[in-house]
Amino acid sequence: MKAPPNTERSVKAVLNQFAEAYVRRDLPSLRSTFASDPDVLLYGTGADEKRVGLSEIQMQAERDWSQTESIDVTYGWMSVSSAASVAWVATNATFNVKAGGKVLILPARITFVLENRSDQWLIVQAHCSFPAAEQADGQSFPT
Repeated sequence: MKAPPNTERSVKAVLNQFAEAYVRRDLPSLRSTFASDPDVLLYGTGADEKRVGLSEIQMQAERDWSQTESIDVTYGWMSVSSAASVAWVATNATFNVKAGGKVLILPARITFVLENRSDQWLIVQAHCSFPAAEQADGQSFPT
């Protein structure tokens, strides 16, 4: 169900805070966008990037930052839906990364699940993936 406009605005504000904190390497602000539940979850793009709990999510951000000179994240198309105190989001994003002296432009797909607690939307689950570059348009699997 499409989120009402006020919910959509509030959820987008949290996701913008998340992206801005990640770009600025602002750990306290980044952590504040996530629920502190022991099962809060972040799936990243790497095979080993399943992070459960806020300390593991923090570790992932710190690892990302240690391996890059700069990162910029921009959201493109975004769908925000909700029911009661839960919202789910799908978005296209672009990561502009400088790592090892190289500039990389990485299209990504990100999904988020957020929960409204005491009038504050918090991320309880996030998943980021890169589309399979070797998969041709119109094909369901890489060939």
